[in-house]
Amino acid sequence: MRSIEAMKIYIDGKYYDPKNAKISVFDHGLLYGDGIFEGIRAYHGRVFRLAEHIERLFYSAKAILLKIPLTPEQVARAVVETCRKNKLRDAYIRLVVTRGAGSLGLNPHKCAKPSVIIIADKIQLYPAELYHRGMDIVTVPTTRNLHSAVNPAIKSLNYLNNILAKIEAINSGCEEAIMLNAAGYVAECTGDNIFMVKGGQLLTPPLSAGALHGITRGVVMELARQNDMAVSEPNLTRYDFFNADECFLTGTGAEIIAVVKIDGRVIGNGKPGPVTEKLVAQYRQLTQVSGEPI
Repeated sequence: MRSIEAMKIYIDGKYYDPKNAKISVFDHGLLYGDGIFEGIRAYHGRVFRLAEHIERLFYSAKAILLKIPLTPEQVARAVVETCRKNKLRDAYIRLVVTRGAGSLGLNPHKCAKPSVIIIADKIQLYPAELYHRGMDIVTVPTTRNLHSAVNPAIKSLNYLNNILAKIEAINSGCEEAIMLNAAGYVAECTGDNIFMVKGGQLLTPPLSAGALHGITRGVVMELARQNDMAVSEPNLTRYDFFNADECFLTGTGAEIIAVVKIDGRVIGNGKPGPVTEKLVAQYRQLTQVSGEPI
């Protein structure tokens, strides 16, 4: 087990040990959640889908008028170098860009310069046994952010919407929860995209319903199409998921994990299904050979 003291954390071009890795208390990322982030994985000495993650980071930055003080190529190099500094071949990488230190007011123009932070470590999002037997999830009262409020496509540092839903899931005895949008359609889970299999087809909520443009989501859709599965993104209700043949979640941290019960309704035969298991195997194989070398 790696000691936390051995970590090297990137902040604005320099590396710090954890006790000296600090930002200003006046940073608007801390004061107001004014910033963006990406969660990235490295497998077998390669950073998986790095270009896609960085592209999404810059899209989020543009949406909130945040100018990242590095080029995409410089960010990519910094991510890879942080993994090297930490001697990690398998890692979870948290890439953060804050608005930077400013005044106590909301005005972002009073922040002198954005800060870029990169942390490379290990992660185990869900208990290992859930990947074997599948997980139970519930629908929670907290709805997904409206597009007209904080667009769900933006991976901002203000994750209270998801955190409140996560609290409701935990209070219900579950690790994860379905979030509906204001129209009552399934959007996504608190930290993962959600898929269902029905009649040999793969279905997932559309981005317009409030689903994040997940990187793992996209990989799974690619793999399904390679398997000659029909893939679609219709508006989906809880009823649709209750009557699915299979259900699973995807995310950078979660990877792919089966769902076997939703709101007390057993999905399929109550075990991870064959389509889910095939996609898990293909995803694992892909992560062994694809990515930016460390």
